[in-house]
Amino acid sequence: MQKQLLFILSFLIFISCGSVKSTQEAINNGNYDGAINIALENLKKNKTKKGNQPYVIMLEQAFVKANSKDLAKINFLKKDNNPESLETIFGLYANLKNRQENIKPLLPIAILEEGRDADFKFVNYDNEIIATKNQLSDHLYEKAKVLFNSNAKLDYRTAYSELEYLEKINPNYKDVRNLMEIAHQNGLDFVIVSMKNETEKIIPKKLEEDLLNFDTYGLNDFWTVYHGRKSRQITYDFSLELNLRNITVSPEQVKEKEIIKESQVKDGLKFLLDEKGKNVLDSEGNKVEVDKMVNIRCYLYQFTQLKTAKVVGQVKYVDLISRQVIETYPIESEFIFEHIYANYKGDKRALDKSYLDLVVLKVVPFPSNEQMVYDTGEDLKERLKYIITSNNFRN
Repeated sequence: MQKQLLFILSFLIFISCGSVKSTQEAINNGNYDGAINIALENLKKNKTKKGNQPYVIMLEQAFVKANSKDLAKINFLKKDNNPESLETIFGLYANLKNRQENIKPLLPIAILEEGRDADFKFVNYDNEIIATKNQLSDHLYEKAKVLFNSNAKLDYRTAYSELEYLEKINPNYKDVRNLMEIAHQNGLDFVIVSMKNETEKIIPKKLEEDLLNFDTYGLNDFWTVYHGRKSRQITYDFSLELNLRNITVSPEQVKEKEIIKESQVKDGLKFLLDEKGKNVLDSEGNKVEVDKMVNIRCYLYQFTQLKTAKVVGQVKYVDLISRQVIETYPIESEFIFEHIYANYKGDKRALDKSYLDLVVLKVVPFPSNEQMVYDTGEDLKERLKYIITSNNFRN
C-alpha cells in the first residue's frame, strides 16, 4: 500500500514539474498566451496551493510580456497607417481585454515568498476597441461597395465575406444585411445538369428523371445551385453532362450445386446392453433405456439465379462562358440480381437452419433488362454525387 501511495505521489510530482516546465518553455519561446493558459488552468484548481506558486510568478511575467508585445504591434501598425491593418489592430485590442477578463476571476493571487499579491496592471481598452471597430466597419463597408462595382462573381463572394465579418463585429451596421443578400445572389453559380445516351440502347424514362432530379441529391451549397431543367430566367455558368457510353446486361443464368449433408439424430429409445449383449439394469432392477441414434443423409440441390447490369459513362464539367471543358471524370455502376433457393432429397433433418431457409424459397422471375438498367440508378446517383462533392467547378 505504501509503495502504491509513493508511486502515485511521485507520478503527480512528475506531472506537476512537467507542467511548470512547459509553462516556462512557452514564455521562453514567446508564446505568452500559451503560458498564461497553462498557468490559469492550474491555478483554477487551487490558487493557494504552495506547489502552484511557480504558476503565479510565471503568470505575472507572461501577462506583462504579452501586453507589451501586443501594444508594440498596435503602435507600429498605427504608424504604418494602412487601413488593411485595422482588423489586426481590432483583434489585438480584443486580446488585451480578454486576457484581463480571464485573470480577473482569480484575483487576488498571493506570492507567498514575497509577501504580496501578484500585480496585474489592468487598463480599460473599451474606447480603443469601439473606435477601432468603427474605423474597421467603415473600411469593410467601403471595400465591399468597391467590389460590387466589378460585377464579377468571385468579387461578390469576397464582398460577402467582408460584410459577414462586419455583421459579426458590428451587427446591423447601415444596410449591411441587404448588401449581403445582394452579394450572395450575384455570387451564385448556376449549373445545368443534362444526360446524354450514347449507348444506342433505350434508357428507362424513370431512370433519366431520377438522375436529373437534383432536389433528391442534396447538393446545393451556399454558392452553387444545380438545376435538372433549364429556367429561362437564369443565365447558367456551368453545365454538368452525364454521358452514358455503354450499357451491358448479362444473360439470365441459373447455377446448380449439389451439397450432401450427413448427421446423427435421435430416433426413439433402445435398451442399453453390456459387453455380453445383456440388458443393463438400474438399482431397482429395471432395464435402462438410452437414446437411439441413427445416421441420416440429405441431398441438397442449391440453385442460384444470377443476372447483372453495368452502366459505363463519363461526367463532363463545362464552362458555359468560355465554352471550354473544365474536366471529365469516368463513372461506372453495376447492379447484380441474385436469388438463391433449394430443393432436397432425403432426410431434411440433416440440414442446418441456413439450408432450411433456402428450401422454403422458390424460383422467381428474372427482372427485365429495362428493370435491371433502372436498378443501377441508385448506385449511379451516389457515384455522381461523390464526383460532384469531390470536385469544384471553380478552383
